[in-house]
Amino acid sequence: MLKEERQRYIRRIIEDQGQVSVATLARQFGVAEMTIRRDLRELGARGIIQRVRGGALLPERQHALIEPPVLERINEEAAAKKRIGQAAAALIAEGETIFLGSGTTTLAVAQALRERRNITVVTNALTVINALTDSDLTVVVAGGFFRRSELSFIGHITEASIRDLRVDKVIIGMRGIDPEYGLTSDHLQELQTDQAIMRIGNMVIIVADHTKFGRVATSRVAPVTVAKMIITDSEASPAIVATLREMGIEVIQV
Repeated sequence: MLKEERQRYIRRIIEDQGQVSVATLARQFGVAEMTIRRDLRELGARGIIQRVRGGALLPERQHALIEPPVLERINEEAAAKKRIGQAAAALIAEGETIFLGSGTTTLAVAQALRERRNITVVTNALTVINALTDSDLTVVVAGGFFRRSELSFIGHITEASIRDLRVDKVIIGMRGIDPEYGLTSDHLQELQTDQAIMRIGNMVIIVADHTKFGRVATSRVAPVTVAKMIITDSEASPAIVATLREMGIEVIQV
């Protein structure tokens, strides 16, 4: 396929999907990723697409892809998030200590734990704290700088407060999940906090609905293999799920 023809197809794909990763395009066209990056640079220079780390998106979509506040996301994929939350909660045994991160899918995990006993939940999320206020669970709060849009605590104080902790499971959401570009998020100031959270767990579990698969956000939190398990819904991309499983990650679809 000639370069001009390939670039026309790339443009159509981005117009249809709104965004795409370099790795996905390289696999689709059977060319090296370096070739795709050159294509995207040329398309970007002509103002046709917006280059981002690991891929490209439509220029008008650049701001739309920034994660909206947590309270605006609660009703997005609500049924799928509820199933994911229940599946994650079923994996937590009595006597365990877990960390629940911020986000709407981790909130669904907290809601599924409300009737349980003899579990300790460490969290930096005000939404999780509120969900467990009238439960019998032990709740430990990692405070810090308050991120209002996410209703969570982040920064050096948060990281210092959990540094000496060790939990059985870290259950955390993620804005983007891609086999090559890993686990990504939109909020640069949250990057180090998320990395610190992942380090305290014997096992990292990512809870995310299908819309997060194949998405590459601004900041790379960790390689995807940091997660031992990913819990998602049945609509997640079969190709990405298969690749993740080949990488040794257990993927549970509900």
